Amino acid sequence: MVGVELKSRSRRSVDHISYTVEESLEELKTLAESAGAAVEETIVQSREAPDSATLIGSGKLEQLEGIVAAQKLDVVLFDSDLTPTQQRNLERVLDCKILDRTQLILDIFARRARTREGQLQVELAQLNYLLPRLTGRGVEMSRLGGGIGTRGPGETQLETDRRRIHGRIKKLSDQLEHVRSGRGIQRHQRQSVPLATIALVGYTNAGKSTLFNRLTGAAVLADARMFATLDPTVRHVELPSRRKVLMSDTVGFIRNLPTTLVKAFRATLEEVTEASLLLHVVDASSPYAPHQTAHVLKVLSEIGADQTRQILVLNKMDLLEASGEASDSLPQRILGEVRAPAGWQALAVSARSGVGFNELLAAIDRDLPLDPISHAKFRLPASEGSLIHLLHERARVVASRYEGDCCEIEAEVPESVKRRLTQYIVE
Repeated sequence: MVGVELKSRSRRSVDHISYTVEESLEELKTLAESAGAAVEETIVQSREAPDSATLIGSGKLEQLEGIVAAQKLDVVLFDSDLTPTQQRNLERVLDCKILDRTQLILDIFARRARTREGQLQVELAQLNYLLPRLTGRGVEMSRLGGGIGTRGPGETQLETDRRRIHGRIKKLSDQLEHVRSGRGIQRHQRQSVPLATIALVGYTNAGKSTLFNRLTGAAVLADARMFATLDPTVRHVELPSRRKVLMSDTVGFIRNLPTTLVKAFRATLEEVTEASLLLHVVDASSPYAPHQTAHVLKVLSEIGADQTRQILVLNKMDLLEASGEASDSLPQRILGEVRAPAGWQALAVSARSGVGFNELLAAIDRDLPLDPISHAKFRLPASEGSLIHLLHERARVVASRYEGDCCEIEAEVPESVKRRLTQYIVE
């Protein structure tokens, strides 16, 4: 792996929180391992400005050439995005596969996409990324092999001319627009019920899928590898008030997520922008938790979801407790470090053990803006079994008693149910 530290910017900034080149390389290592690579060597080049021809300059390139030859390395990963010219020059000198951060992420996405929508999104992003890199790469583009960096939208297509690739991009864009329209229709049908939608967001590998599985009883793949979940999943959840809501698990965010992927996954990200409440999942055991939280907030702002109410869910508290680092002040500290707006709350949970879930569900119940809960007393005819069943099914019944031909019920009831039973309300 190769990292470049620019002296004029020794600490890169994500929003108002900065991170070092070492932190970024540690994340790149995790990405590489998620793609199935074993990292043998890591070097850092410190420069005033990136070299236009090779990014790292002739001296460091010569050192890197010696390392590649001595260790017979197959792939060299760069933590920065490479221009087409830089990539061609590096491949010519090092005589091995050169991948930058964007290519690595695209490769992981190609491996993990399972649904037709996900595969379309990844292929579109790959073609948009590879299109300017076609010139002078006829031999390389036809090269097939195993390992990371080889999962693509079809190498044979990349041997064709730009006209055919542009045609494929147009076709993919049309298909994704059709998917987007279908999602809009499904979302409109869900909103007419009414059912509130809660979206899980957060940095990749924060434990969103494990949390989703425990909350919904689903069986979404939960894996320690980055981007284990790409395809969105929606399930029902019943809250303590007996309200039913929809919860969606979405793709994780990461620093320097390729813009081609952000555009391609627009249909998926719309699930976030249309949600009534966001559960922002944070890996509390990570030393970079504030950095990652700040970056997710930045991406949410870019896609227009920054005004949606959020609950910070500090996950993996079991790991902190096992290491003796757990602290009651951690939620407030993270809220302060990311400069969260007034009124936000942070809850400590463990998706693995279930600790803190009662408090989390109560907070969701309290903060959901759609179909608010209120206390009401109803007097219904005992013969209206369906309405009595409706209250027991859709509301939290506090007390009930039968008096003659009537049934009196006190309940914490959603507004939609209360409207249906207005004529039976006892003031």
